[in-house]
Amino acid sequence: MMDHDMIPVIAIVTLFIGLPWLIFHYVTQWKKGASISVEDENLLDELHALARRLEDRMNTIERIVAADNPGFRPSLHNDRDEDLELTRAQTREPLTTRTRRRDH
Repeated sequence: MMDHDMIPVIAIVTLFIGLPWLIFHYVTQWKKGASISVEDENLLDELHALARRLEDRMNTIERIVAADNPGFRPSLHNDRDEDLELTRAQTREPLTTRTRRRDH
């Protein structure tokens, strides 16, 4: 007879305590996973610096080849990249809620 009295109590506890706890637990996990980690941000910074160095090397190589070969026409990516970088800088939002700025 005790089992029949416990069923409504278990149902109420499950509905009003267990399910909200479960939902809030996974919402918290989802929000945690939605932000970029410090390690990922550092990796992005390193990759950005590497891309800048590679771009500088390409520009240097193009200038050397253009000096040696008068018929050489360097690629037009420099103008487009500067325009794109200006557009990105104007609309860029920080990757995380922390506000930090590093010059590259």
